[in-house]
Amino acid sequence: MSRHERNRRKARNKAGPGRFIFLTIGVFVTVAALAVCGGIAWVLSVSASAPDLSELKPAKKGAVSVVYAADGTVLARLSSDVLRTPLKQAQIPELMRNATVAVEDKRFFDHDGVDYEGVIRAAIKNVTTGKTVQGGSTLEMQLIRNLYGQSNKKTIERKIREAKLAQQLEDEHPGRKGKEWILTTYLNDVPYGTVGGKEAIGISAAARVFYDKRPSQLTLSEAALLAGLPQAPSQYNPIDHANAARTRRNDVLQRMADQKFITQAEAAEAKQAKLGIVPNNYYKERHEAYFVDYVKEQLVKQYGRKRVDQGGLKVYTTINRRLQDVARKAIRGRLPNPDDPSAALVSMDPSNGYVKAMASSSKYTDSKFNLASQAKRQPGSTFKVIVLMAAIRQGVDINSTTYDSKPLDFFDSGTGTQIKVSTDDHSYSGKTTLFEGLVKSDNTVYQQLDLDVGPKEVTKTAHDMGVSSHLDSYPAEGLGGLTYGVTPLEMTRAYTTINSGGYRLKPVVVTKVVFPGGRVDKTMGKPDRKKIFTDGQAAEARSAMVANAQRGTGTNAQIDCPTAGKTGTTSSFTDAWFDGFTPKLNTAVWVGYPKATTSMTNVAGYGTMFGGDAPAMIWHDFMQTATAGNCGDWKPIKEPFESHPFFGHYASTGAPGGGDDPDAQYTDENGDSTDDNGDSTSTDGDTGNPNPDGYADAPQGDPDVKPPADTPPAQDVPSTDGDTGN
Repeated sequence: MSRHERNRRKARNKAGPGRFIFLTIGVFVTVAALAVCGGIAWVLSVSASAPDLSELKPAKKGAVSVVYAADGTVLARLSSDVLRTPLKQAQIPELMRNATVAVEDKRFFDHDGVDYEGVIRAAIKNVTTGKTVQGGSTLEMQLIRNLYGQSNKKTIERKIREAKLAQQLEDEHPGRKGKEWILTTYLNDVPYGTVGGKEAIGISAAARVFYDKRPSQLTLSEAALLAGLPQAPSQYNPIDHANAARTRRNDVLQRMADQKFITQAEAAEAKQAKLGIVPNNYYKERHEAYFVDYVKEQLVKQYGRKRVDQGGLKVYTTINRRLQDVARKAIRGRLPNPDDPSAALVSMDPSNGYVKAMASSSKYTDSKFNLASQAKRQPGSTFKVIVLMAAIRQGVDINSTTYDSKPLDFFDSGTGTQIKVSTDDHSYSGKTTLFEGLVKSDNTVYQQLDLDVGPKEVTKTAHDMGVSSHLDSYPAEGLGGLTYGVTPLEMTRAYTTINSGGYRLKPVVVTKVVFPGGRVDKTMGKPDRKKIFTDGQAAEARSAMVANAQRGTGTNAQIDCPTAGKTGTTSSFTDAWFDGFTPKLNTAVWVGYPKATTSMTNVAGYGTMFGGDAPAMIWHDFMQTATAGNCGDWKPIKEPFESHPFFGHYASTGAPGGGDDPDAQYTDENGDSTDDNGDSTSTDGDTGNPNPDGYADAPQGDPDVKPPADTPPAQDVPSTDGDTGN
């Protein structure tokens, strides 16, 4: 080895440790650089995998729908599992906005959607504690997660994608105005917790659920508590975890003070306040609950259950709350006792089909079954009007066409039915016009008419007039003997066809629906009219119904306005009705026990209940108030009725005899008693009872035109709380 080589080795050995250090550093720097480059590439890759903001559609959170009465007052708020009422920026107080910024994103107004300082701080905190205690998410990033339904799984990949979308959100909503939009949207969409199985989304629902207030009414302490909930709604729920909620509230207050939103003194004072939670039924509260249920059914038919459950609708209805109270008062006044039968009333405007009242004696807390729209009951002799209309549309002259009023017991070959019909009071008038037969509600006359015009034609006429229930075209149906029955709403609609001059109208309960964003849909409020009869045909039936109210079975319904109507009492006295109208209002009243087999033969103040009793009296009391100062007159006839020759089998030849009624009493057209030959045997002019309403083998009828002596007068009963329903 030469001297030169020895010197080189000696120098190399002397510099060995330093060289190694530099080499090591170089390696680490190279690796770190490669790692950074790889990390950057990975971040860019993850970011690139995030969808563009324009490709995303906001998740449908749902919202509370509000139902309004005709006068604009709130009837109910409808929701599924989500309580949410979006507010405008001006409706959210500065106090609430500041509290939210202080606890969720203190540099919110300074960053561009991503708080890099916050991300670094959170990373250091998480590393030093060995667990995830801070997330570094900005309000924009949280809003992206809430608004577009991004995953809640805590991963770095999710954060990167949210950061990209947050910056895009900032680009779409730049400047201070954009920041305010983002904050407002956040406060409308963030979850604040679940109470009673309903999740409060947005500050409006949260303020109402926990404090029964509007956000604008919140105190500093209350706003701070609510601002602290979104981070962990279940953990900080003040109803279930009061201590945790108090600690969280005080933390928010301190942050507000540290960030100069409030003073330290204000924070200290607010920390001493009680939580002050106010349990309430704001979102459960309903006025006219039965009607609201019916409205919701119609909304579902129109828009589908999914859209209705999504909510956010403003629903304006036809119901008149004053008339609802009048209806309930009329019912209580005539049926004041706990054991009295139930009653239901429906009132409709004949000009457009608007339902003005839908009330009953039931309490919603006891039963959700709506007697006015769901109870299918036997209509009794109110169905005779439909038989009459079936005849009139065939050109039958009700003033000249006659039938023999007598007991019936024969086999009708046309329908293959054994006919056995009598009247409950055993009173028969011999030769009787259809007009007088309706006034007296003579079953035997109208059973023969039903057979002559044809049970199928009666069914068709009933459906044309708006009866939607199933009918079998049996002869008994002409006298109200239906297989399944009809509802008070159906009968109101059917009689409206006469009062409207021959137009069938669809019942309308919703005038308009306002959707989120302001779109107004008036489809449901548009009157649906279809011409069924001429006004002259309708007027023929109306004239007989006027006479019924003036001097027949419906005299207890007579009011100070022109009145037309018809009573009905069904087999075994299980149902009693009065259906009628004035020129501007149609109303039907039903009385009976909810259990269809319970007879009304021992009702306090009435004894046996007939259609001319409580139903006619309730109708009278309601309509007297409802029409006060607004009676109107029957409209002039534009298409006079034209009769045609009618050759009904039983009208021409008479029904076969053989009816067995040993107590039969025959009266002439003046009501005088006659013998079997039709010769008068009366000298004092006494009339027979003009009120039978019974049908085939069904003992039933209406009382004398005067109410029983012990019939209770209408009573003033304090109104019950409308929240319990109708």
